[in-house]
Amino acid sequence: MRNLQFDEMALYARVAELGSLSAVARERDVPVSQVSRTLARLEKACGARLMHRSTHGLSLTEEGRTFLEYSRRALDTLDELEGSFAARAGEPSGLVRIAASTVVAQYQLVPGLAGLHARHPRVQVELEVGDRLVDMTRERIDIAIRSATNLPDTVVARRIGSLGRALYAAPSYAAARGLPALPEELAGHTLITNSAVAMLNDWPFRVDGEERSFPAQGQWRANDTNMTATMVLQGLGIGRLATLVGDVLVAQGLLVPVLPAFVDPRPVPVYAVTAGTRHRLPKIKACLDYWTEWFSRLSAPCAPPAR
Repeated sequence: MRNLQFDEMALYARVAELGSLSAVARERDVPVSQVSRTLARLEKACGARLMHRSTHGLSLTEEGRTFLEYSRRALDTLDELEGSFAARAGEPSGLVRIAASTVVAQYQLVPGLAGLHARHPRVQVELEVGDRLVDMTRERIDIAIRSATNLPDTVVARRIGSLGRALYAAPSYAAARGLPALPEELAGHTLITNSAVAMLNDWPFRVDGEERSFPAQGQWRANDTNMTATMVLQGLGIGRLATLVGDVLVAQGLLVPVLPAFVDPRPVPVYAVTAGTRHRLPKIKACLDYWTEWFSRLSAPCAPPAR
């Protein structure tokens, strides 16, 4: 066992996470046979079978689960060691993988990348973009930007801002159809809704101090928040968008607010989430500190934070 290599343990951990030799082979751009030989070497070194392989997939043996636990510990320790030396050199370095929704990535993360590079030139960022909830361990995500009212105890979360939603339409739609004066008039308009997250279609209002909601039925629907924003921009109807997107587009003259006196934005906290103790790594801590400062400037999302 003393001849085991970190890369072999990393490969084993990925096979366990993905449950597929071929998936790891594609990820590493190597033949499946090479991955299989590495697993065979590990099993020989351990003197035990680590995985059961069948036509139905892979499953870990008891020894395999033990080896996975120690492999992850060793790889985390290696990360910490590299981070410690990077910190002593005075500059965080390395790749940080960040997962975020499409709109957050487009309107918040991407405009901030130049400032991050100016502050930490040796840190590289890879974005995993989409509205789905990622599996941070399986997909090797270092930081996930999530809006939520509660999070599992298995993660470390730093609140970096808040996210509200409001109603918007394109000026072309307003000119052609007019805009509703009261929430109940939405029933006579063309609406754009989210087909993936049903709760986003329950549009909240506050009328005469009372909370109300309107169950929006979309003529046009999409399972991606960025696509619903695109539909609104095209003048197809009225949609509910994140204010960090909608307010920027209103300022640019591309959208107009709808029912601003009645809409309840219902802001929810936005967190930068990390798994385990990875938030202590210098490269990840540097990103967390930067994005915390960046998101605090929601009123001016395209301006780099002060250095």
